[in-house]
Amino acid sequence: MGTRAATPIWKRRPAMLLTGVVVLATAAALTAPATAAQEKPQGVPPGPVAGDVGTLACGDGSYDAEVVQNGGTWTAPGYSGDSLLEAMRAAVGSLTPNRTSMESVVVRGSGSVPAEQSLDLPSYTSLEVCGTLEVTGSMSAGQAPIRIRNAENVAVPYLENMTGAPYFGIFVQNAHNVSLGQITMELSGGLGIRIDNHGDRSQRTTNVSIDSATISGAGSHAVETYGVDGFTAGTITATSVGESGLLLNDTINADIGTVNATDAGTGTGYAAFRMANRNGRINDGYPANIHVGEVIARGGGRGVFCVSESGGAVIDRVDLADTGNNAILIENCYNVTIAASSGTVSGGGEIRLAARDEFANNRDITLSNLTVINSAITENPCGENITISNIIWQNSQDNTC
Repeated sequence: MGTRAATPIWKRRPAMLLTGVVVLATAAALTAPATAAQEKPQGVPPGPVAGDVGTLACGDGSYDAEVVQNGGTWTAPGYSGDSLLEAMRAAVGSLTPNRTSMESVVVRGSGSVPAEQSLDLPSYTSLEVCGTLEVTGSMSAGQAPIRIRNAENVAVPYLENMTGAPYFGIFVQNAHNVSLGQITMELSGGLGIRIDNHGDRSQRTTNVSIDSATISGAGSHAVETYGVDGFTAGTITATSVGESGLLLNDTINADIGTVNATDAGTGTGYAAFRMANRNGRINDGYPANIHVGEVIARGGGRGVFCVSESGGAVIDRVDLADTGNNAILIENCYNVTIAASSGTVSGGGEIRLAARDEFANNRDITLSNLTVINSAITENPCGENITISNIIWQNSQDNTC
């Protein structure tokens, strides 16, 4: 992962656009589109590809509106005063109404924003924050310093930092074609990035990407999705968060590079990487449509956790050590492959295949290419079509069927 964000698609060279077309075509080959909502409006280019290295640093582009700090005063088109939030709202409000092409806002400076209010980004808006948003006051449900609801073609190429305890740091709901670039949050509570469709659950949020999210101190998850079709991420780094590093709920067609979590969900059943609530289920099946390059976990709760009729997932590599709960727990999941390429599990809780009575038992699970150190693999009850192969056992127990 480079140190710069993915350049928004409207600033990229043609070669970058071609790369996006190739990646999307590859993803489409995994599964047929689940819904018509996956199709993009005519004239809209492919969404940014997670992990592309941008050509511009924060604030180096050309912008349609600027929010500038001068001492204790914020200025923006039509605004001069002491409120960073009102200055950002004025800048966004100064853009062309009902636009059908991208326009951009840059924030130059650091300041406080209230936890009980939001900056809403409408369609065809790009926001770069070249500074720190310090979230102050008491959080309020559904509020976020950066909120994208019922909108399409929105980008946040840079958020240099966010501190404090927001309800959500960034909130994406019932939106389409949203690109988040280089995102950093050093929080003291709240949830980092939440992406869902809970404003209208009859339609999924579609095509959301994160290049790099580095989040610490969240009281809940670093990144969570729910009801999303088409999610890509380069690297998600979570440190000392209260629950999961990355949690996917009822999300399909996802491709994640790396989840790297330290002390995620310590003392809980959450995990560095968790799939829940029929994640990966398309219609009534579980074709492979969730891909993760690598999950790294140090300490925390669990390393990898699949639960509640989730599946259709392939994790290429795992590197899990000293988790406080199960290093891996597969519970009522279907068509899941862990360590397709390689992996190491060292210490911590055992690797466990389990089932609750209210759901069908595990089916089509593969654990392979693992080195298991000072641990165990336990299967109870016995699942259907479970493959445990190419395991190197080092002071560890095989308790499978």
